[in-house]
Amino acid sequence: MNQQSPLLRADSPDEARRVALLNAVERKLLWISAWMIHHANHVRPSRDGLKVGGHQASCASVISILTALYFDILKPADRVAIKPHAGPVFHAMNLLLGRQSAERLSTLRQFGGIQPYPSRMKDGGEVDFSTGSVGLGVALTSFGSLVQDYVRLKKLAPEGLPAGRHVAIVGDAELDEGNIYEALLEGWKHDIRNVWWVVDYNRQSLDSVVQDRLFGRIEGLFRDMGWNVVTLKYGRKLQAAFARPGGDALRRWIDDCPNSLYAALTFQGGAAWRAALLAELGREEGLRAIIDPLTDDELAALMNNLGGHDIETLMEAFRAQDAAGDQPTCFIAYTVKGMGLPFAGHKDNHAGLMTKEQMEEFRSAMRIRPGHEWDEFEGLDIPAEEMRGFIQSVPFAQKLTPEGRSLTSPKIPIPAVLPVPRVPAGRKLSTQAAFGEILAGIGRGEGEFAPMAGRIVTTSPDVTVSTNLGPWVNRRGIFDRHLKNDVFRDAKLASAQRWGMSPDGQHVELGIAEQNLFLVLAALGLSDRLYGARLLPIGTVYDPFVNRGLDALIYGCYMDARFLLVSTPSGITLAAEGGQHQSVNTPLIGMAQDRLAAYEPAFADELAILMRHAFAHMQEADGSSVWLRLSTRGLAQPERQLDPAQVIAGGYWMVPPAPGGRIAIAYQGALAPEAMAAFETLRAEEPGAGLLAVTSPDRLHQGWLGSRKRARSGPGAKPSHIETLLAPLAAGAGIVTLLDGHPAALDWMGGVRGQRVAALGVDRFGQGGDIPALYAEYGLDEAAILDACAELLLG
Repeated sequence: MNQQSPLLRADSPDEARRVALLNAVERKLLWISAWMIHHANHVRPSRDGLKVGGHQASCASVISILTALYFDILKPADRVAIKPHAGPVFHAMNLLLGRQSAERLSTLRQFGGIQPYPSRMKDGGEVDFSTGSVGLGVALTSFGSLVQDYVRLKKLAPEGLPAGRHVAIVGDAELDEGNIYEALLEGWKHDIRNVWWVVDYNRQSLDSVVQDRLFGRIEGLFRDMGWNVVTLKYGRKLQAAFARPGGDALRRWIDDCPNSLYAALTFQGGAAWRAALLAELGREEGLRAIIDPLTDDELAALMNNLGGHDIETLMEAFRAQDAAGDQPTCFIAYTVKGMGLPFAGHKDNHAGLMTKEQMEEFRSAMRIRPGHEWDEFEGLDIPAEEMRGFIQSVPFAQKLTPEGRSLTSPKIPIPAVLPVPRVPAGRKLSTQAAFGEILAGIGRGEGEFAPMAGRIVTTSPDVTVSTNLGPWVNRRGIFDRHLKNDVFRDAKLASAQRWGMSPDGQHVELGIAEQNLFLVLAALGLSDRLYGARLLPIGTVYDPFVNRGLDALIYGCYMDARFLLVSTPSGITLAAEGGQHQSVNTPLIGMAQDRLAAYEPAFADELAILMRHAFAHMQEADGSSVWLRLSTRGLAQPERQLDPAQVIAGGYWMVPPAPGGRIAIAYQGALAPEAMAAFETLRAEEPGAGLLAVTSPDRLHQGWLGSRKRARSGPGAKPSHIETLLAPLAAGAGIVTLLDGHPAALDWMGGVRGQRVAALGVDRFGQGGDIPALYAEYGLDEAAILDACAELLLG
């Protein structure tokens, strides 16, 4: 790829001028990104005395790559994940593109200002994928491409909207993150297209220099997964030197040079380069003719002329691959961390900051007058009008729609009521089974359910059947870009599952990698804003293994992706499966996670209300994703009419307490039978007792916090739902709380009105057994509940 392509004619006057303009853009991005960080640390007043921080070196290494991409190759429909530590460069590019103001740039890392790492929620629609938790944004580009294929193959995207490429600018140290390789394998399974990962191979991580020859391993992994790999190691100056007598020896020396030595020589400068080259290659014929005519600065510039810093080399490679087709491609672009800054190459430069003295020297070199630091074209030899006209003409500067690059999609109508499964007398039903039946009913696509049925897309990490998605998949099929027949069905072999795959399918089957599940859900949940087609994504996973994908779940919520998470089975109620398949802390995760409303229904009628709420809530401007924690334990289903508003708000009285009641049992989820049995015994001695069904400690707790906040703002605040629920109880009443999870999920209820609480739950690893044995051991059975009631009543 280092040979000149006919796509780039450097001898063309127009192309030569374009290169000069791009070099000017590079220069401005280097200055503005470095100044943003310097301003935040050394100019803006500090109220707490703490270092603000920033990554000037990490910005500098990637500037040429971003210049070539954003100002030559990318189109408005392309979706990009920026290297997290290059956030300031991203904001500087938006200043040049007219999509950001200088005033905003001065707020980097300030409260209410520009975020350290690009954020969709806080930095606006120009951010396609938030980045910060390294590796996740990279992997998300693959799944974004898959979702784009999904909506386009089904003709859900707006007519005339072009398909975009998905590009990740990857720090080489990010390739240590395991989720990237899980995503690579999943991408191979799904034959992803139109994905570029550009590796900023500066060979430095936060703590040290990256091990030698890492790129060889990287290249092999990508090729094994069906990717094209393009290595950009040398710029044109070095290529020209290699073509001269003695050039082969110079190239061999650079190829064999350890990363740590190359970094050290870069930091030391031209004199050190000269000494090292002469010591190693001084007797090589022709070498001195290459280096002797060069000043130390010129020699340093030659030795640092790597492919990732050479605009022409980058343009040539990107253009060639752009013309070659849609095969996923990894570009390994060699760079110098801190290129153009005083600490370039130093192994400790990751979080290094220029001193005030160094910044003044840098200002002088950049020809920036005091008071003109934020001027877009200050210090350039090219007229401002020419620069402005060039930038406005590049493909990425054009509008994708009149509103910009962030798209919209109309809401999907949701029927007022979802069908509750009919349960014959004497039959028990679990919430997991009810979920499967409700979804299968929607999947028929009949009448008012047709619009939503066509927009639901399910996904699961190899637990599709065991989480009761099987009936839905049988009706709607598995999605694949290619038609793949169900071999068992074709051979007329008995199977309950129809496993044919086609572009018409509505289920994305994944391997056992929970990080991939949540990244796919994130991509699906952003489809309306990225691809103009609203979807209703549902992901199922075993409840304990939410923890395995938690980083990616938090990441999806941080971007305000909208999806329905169904985790099942949950808790020690799974019994015989043992501790590694039982969950303890997931109710607490549901309470703590922002932009995720967590519920745990006990009965099918509650579940139908909450599923209907989830499909609507996911589409509201002030909505969020929704999490349903379900169980495999079958329960007898009550015949009743529920108030949906109370179920959604987090709880309702199964049996209201008498005014001034001294005690109540509050249960959650699958422990309803134990709570109800204990309540019947309790009520014989305490007629005024109440039985409270908690459908969401998360919603109750959030409502209470909101009410307290409003109360602090002034009188007349409306009480929260939990305050209203507990109001009939006496001020000193006792509440026994009960759930198959950590007791702290309900223990806080005592703080609402100062009532005493005995919190029962699971606070240690489970084990194998049956339900009666486990409930007795962990203090969740009827006897334990009654003991807790007696303790509160007698206390």
